[in-house]
Amino acid sequence: MNQPVNLSRRTLLRGAAGAAVAATITTTRPAAATPGANRDADVIVIGAGLSGLAATKALRAAGRRVLLLEARDRAGGRVFNATTRGGVAVDGGAEFLGPTQDRIAALAREYGVPTLPTYNQGESLFSIRGVLHRVPAAVPLPVLPGTVETAVAMAKIDTTAIGFPVGEPWRHPDAAHLDSITWQDWIDANANTYEGKLFLALAQTAPLSVRPHELSALFMMNYFAAAGNEQNPGSFSRLLGVDGGAQERFFDGGAALVPLRMAESLSDSIVYGAPARAVDQTGACLEVHTDRGVFRAAKVIVAMSPAIADRIDYRPVLPADRTELTSGYTMGRIAKFLALYDRPFWRDQGLTGQVVGDGTPIDVTYESYGQGHHVLMGFISADAMADLDNRPDQDLVESGLDCFVQYFGAEARSRVIDYGFKKWDHDPWSWGGPTATTRPGILTRFGPALREPVGGIHWAGTETADYWQGYMDGAVRSGERAAREVLSA
Repeated sequence: MNQPVNLSRRTLLRGAAGAAVAATITTTRPAAATPGANRDADVIVIGAGLSGLAATKALRAAGRRVLLLEARDRAGGRVFNATTRGGVAVDGGAEFLGPTQDRIAALAREYGVPTLPTYNQGESLFSIRGVLHRVPAAVPLPVLPGTVETAVAMAKIDTTAIGFPVGEPWRHPDAAHLDSITWQDWIDANANTYEGKLFLALAQTAPLSVRPHELSALFMMNYFAAAGNEQNPGSFSRLLGVDGGAQERFFDGGAALVPLRMAESLSDSIVYGAPARAVDQTGACLEVHTDRGVFRAAKVIVAMSPAIADRIDYRPVLPADRTELTSGYTMGRIAKFLALYDRPFWRDQGLTGQVVGDGTPIDVTYESYGQGHHVLMGFISADAMADLDNRPDQDLVESGLDCFVQYFGAEARSRVIDYGFKKWDHDPWSWGGPTATTRPGILTRFGPALREPVGGIHWAGTETADYWQGYMDGAVRSGERAAREVLSA
């Protein structure tokens, strides 16, 4: 996690009688791995995020010799725990889970990581043109102009999700049209009011951190449809909701406990500090060239975002469809900002800690929890992140706290005891987050190459999942699917 700058006494400690503590945020690291001298394996997996760990786990259970190569000095990828100077664990990356996210939930149980319900009692806030609207937590939208047309659009999305070819959106009967327009085009065709357009735009910006005019409408429809499982079609409310939705629960101790404990159980397979620079399949076996030498195997699983997989040098070059596909994926611009408090003062106001809104750098917030501390967490995304990206870190911290003050009052600044942030688009091994997306024209032309093996190379990563693409559950699903492909080849 980026190290926060020290705020001035005027800004950070104002009204706090000097009680607030500005903390340094450091990365939580797993125990050091010892890969051993053997550089040959049956399968090499590139990337020790959840997808790579899930693939490695499944392959080892089937008796295969596996090497898992990771560029970072930790496992988890975009699932990232950090600790403050006082030892408080906070989620710096992926955080929540909800109904139908069966695979990540099963791993959490297996590795003894409990979950807690996201606080959802009282009222949430909608900030629209600087005006705060209080809405009961059980009500999805405030009663404003645009509410009805948004509800109609939500129903249209849910109807489209029924029978949608999840994970293969290019097979949808209306795929050609949906992939010829942006999500902004779809919004404009289905909403006339400012509020209606805003609600539908935030439904996309919040989980993807790109602007509506940058995103294919087909990609977004698949994203909604993927918010389910084989028995339950995806829906608008399951993707974006708390109770019954993807934000229903969080991991006690941080989401990264799951991949870190998986990594501990697979430690003799993992090589850290080994970014894959090239994958060569011109010889009798596949060779993976890394900063820690060359490793060899009969099969390789590339377990990462297509946008990052595109940075590897493949020999021979990949088929044109695969190259066009990966170059067509881009990562969202996002930072996660967290402020820690000794008590959840916003509950005194009858608030959940949840906000969605416009016109401020943080447009989505949730309450979280970390080892006895209550946390307000917010995302800075898309244009707001582009604006802050190359400015001093203090500007991001000030902006985050200013947003919390606007939403929750002066106590959001005066009571803060610690804070931190993670600029994901400054991460050299992620390039952004939370997931990669496509502009119009990519999925219908090149989508079938997303999971199609190329020689001995197979593809994983949450973007390649069927259900819960872009989420932790999708990452696990994709890794397990890639392992099955290798075992059946």
